Amino acid sequence: MSDPVASQQQLLHLVIGGELKNVTGVEFEDLSQIDFVGAFPNYKAAYDAWKSAAQRTVDSAETRYFILHAHKLLDPETGAHHSV
Repeated sequence: MSDPVASQQQLLHLVIGGELKNVTGVEFEDLSQIDFVGAFPNYKAAYDAWKSAAQRTVDSAETRYFILHAHKLLDPETGAHHSV
């Protein structure tokens, strides 16, 4: 019997966060201080990591975490990805 989770297509998501210059925008105060939470194979795993990181920083109004849908930038079907 095959594992249904292992057979699902990987959809890369990145979770990052940090202190914003302004809580109404998405510009970080200091890019060198970005918290890279991790790379995740699906939205559910990324959401769980995002939620955990956001809860750890709930007392810091300027700190925000984001889920980046990297799979949309690295679409092997269209050849839209770039490698160096």
